[in-house]
Amino acid sequence: MVTPAQFNAFAGLAQTCIYNKMFDELNGSKRLGLYKSAAIRPADTEKKVLEDLSVFSKTSSISGTNGSFTKPADLGRIISLSTFGDWMLDQTTSENIELIYDEEKLERVLRSTLTVPSEDCPVALVSSDIQVFPTSVKKVKLRYYKTPEGLSPLTGARTSSLPKFGFNVAANGSEVYDVVNSVDFELPNHYTEMLVLEIAEMMGVSLRQGDLYNYAQTEENEDKKNNQ
Repeated sequence: MVTPAQFNAFAGLAQTCIYNKMFDELNGSKRLGLYKSAAIRPADTEKKVLEDLSVFSKTSSISGTNGSFTKPADLGRIISLSTFGDWMLDQTTSENIELIYDEEKLERVLRSTLTVPSEDCPVALVSSDIQVFPTSVKKVKLRYYKTPEGLSPLTGARTSSLPKFGFNVAANGSEVYDVVNSVDFELPNHYTEMLVLEIAEMMGVSLRQGDLYNYAQTEENEDKKNNQ
């Protein structure tokens, strides 16, 4: 038997694990069997993953000081970064900002007379914050995938709370579902089976229940085999 408290301890982590696996699938690093139909071609799979990730897509306008911009608290993966321009004659004056994750590469760019950043060709170092060069850039538009959170089961609205099974304890000691205190998963509904297997695997390890872990592993391996 799995108690609501045990389920809630793994629900948010399981959702995050599947969210990260979606990016692994896009990167082509390994086949994870996200979709059961063997007829789905790689291009179709990529399209489906991108459609699912669009649930987490956000755009944020950020103001900075001396080229330094604070990342949004819910930032998961950056999609793109651009200067905050205006629309003129159905064209935008914004410029895409090249993203750099290596400080040594940034130093080479800043030292070069050929690639020195300008407001027409800006670059940004992504680390604990986002540092944009030239530092005269005061405002940027950030497109990103936010970290997965939860949905209200009553309204479907997003909430910063993680998924959980809310319950009340009845007179006989059993836990009764309470929709008011519950939070749904933010992943699309067709990930329900993956969530069940992910949580079962985590619980099997944590609770030292080998049969539960082995069941989840067997089901996951079977899905992978069907997709080969």
